Amino acid sequence: MSSTPDHSIDPSALPPVSLDRMVRAVEKVRERLLRANSALQKAGIPFAVADGNAVAAWVSRIDEAAVRNTQDVDILIRREDFERVKVALESAGVVYGSSMNGEFFLDGPDAKIRDAIHILFADEKVHDHYLALTPDVSDSDHAGQFPIVDLESLIRMKLTSYRDKDRAHLRDMIGIGLVDATWPSRFSRELGERLQRLLDDPDG
Repeated sequence: MSSTPDHSIDPSALPPVSLDRMVRAVEKVRERLLRANSALQKAGIPFAVADGNAVAAWVSRIDEAAVRNTQDVDILIRREDFERVKVALESAGVVYGSSMNGEFFLDGPDAKIRDAIHILFADEKVHDHYLALTPDVSDSDHAGQFPIVDLESLIRMKLTSYRDKDRAHLRDMIGIGLVDATWPSRFSRELGERLQRLLDDPDG
């Protein structure tokens, strides 16, 4: 599903800039994450928070000013737990949906795909062309309010998907010292080379 609009927007027709609206956008993601966490913890289902929120959690442990906001919530689960996950999340008020890009739960029947909890399945390739599998949910850190994918597994996921936002996340972690010159050797040759390029030229 594409989020690209099919027409241009007239800037003069937009509502005024609102700090409250900006803050609310961030709060909505946080609330969605905490609702998902509460529902899955209550149901006793193993999971780990992945992608942008996991990056933010790791980065915030070193430098809160370096935290980058993210639009959605990505949850790593085991495929055999999916039906239980579906029951647990729907009980928290989200609405199940799916597309060719995967399984997700919308934040209400009229919500946009941006307002979603996206599901990643452990020990699988997100896309056939990806170089590595996702980690297992046991590859996680439980030191906070919710479990997050452990740092090495998170870096591997980012190097595997390697989209613009993944490279931005990797640069954030490099910039605060979470990732340094010792890291490329931890991964396969192809993934290690991707990381080395970012270490050699973070702005490139």
